Amino acid sequence: MAVSLQLTYHNMDPSTAVEKAVREKVDKLEQFSDQVTACHVTIDAPHKHHHKGKIYSVLIELHVPDTEIVASRSPAENHAHEDVYVAIRDAFNSARRQLKEYEQRRRGKVKTHEPPVPPGETIE
Repeated sequence: MAVSLQLTYHNMDPSTAVEKAVREKVDKLEQFSDQVTACHVTIDAPHKHHHKGKIYSVLIELHVPDTEIVASRSPAENHAHEDVYVAIRDAFNSARRQLKEYEQRRRGKVKTHEPPVPPGETIE
């Protein structure tokens, strides 16, 4: 199923190369779940320093049945995000982890742990 993609740029010009990279990442997410119905990606270059590079932030919103998965990478976390492709990669890695967890919960494959036995009690 093709995921509906909406790509928004803030404080930067649209780029076909960035759009291609985002589309490839969205296509890879489909390998982990067929439940994604829509994806909204926002790429923001909030800092406009003349002597330093821009640090990009990426926000991903995945729409799946019964919930929405939100993954982001904010500029303060990593100066490697001066490269928009690194910021995109990191945000999609986070989205992929959350999507895997969603699929595990949906399929009932979440580990449950027995509560600890209080001291002095026995298990019958």
